[in-house]
Amino acid sequence: MFERFTKDARDVVKSAFAYVEGGGGGSVEAEHLLLALLDREGSRGSFALAALGLGPEEREPVREALREARRGAGLSRAERDALAGLGIDVAEIVARVEEVHGVGAMSGDRRDTRWWSGRPSFGRAAKDVLEGSLRAALAQRDRHIGDEHLLLSLTARPGVPAEVLADHGVTYASLVRVLYGGGGEAKAG
Repeated sequence: MFERFTKDARDVVKSAFAYVEGGGGGSVEAEHLLLALLDREGSRGSFALAALGLGPEEREPVREALREARRGAGLSRAERDALAGLGIDVAEIVARVEEVHGVGAMSGDRRDTRWWSGRPSFGRAAKDVLEGSLRAALAQRDRHIGDEHLLLSLTARPGVPAEVLADHGVTYASLVRVLYGGGGEAKAG
């Protein structure tokens, strides 16, 4: 599949691995792909983010929201709400665990989960995003998978990245509108 990736999309994947190797966990997850996309400049994905109000200067709140979600075991708002409905206060659990084990103890940043090679691998969520990027490219009749397709895929699947992006006005529908307009032809980039 990576042979269909543009240079920008490959750079996103490489940057996501760099986040993991720099202490961001044991495997590449969807959040790492989003962080790598937020670092991009001059690509179709970064253009789309900027067009929707998330230019390079406005991306720090998204990074902070991802850090906070990761600190709370990576639970989405829907998952936290469901647990609250059962009488489980996630914030209280996080506070107690961090009191004993230190800040970030529930973030899942364990290095012992790597594959036998000692190198990080793709987690389930990241694999789903990569597969979704292929579906996004095919849906738009694009011949290659660019960073914009990774971004589309992140917004199309439930989870923390889509939730955080939606909180900042970036949804699948708004991305399609910015990238492809109404007629299906590429508008951005």
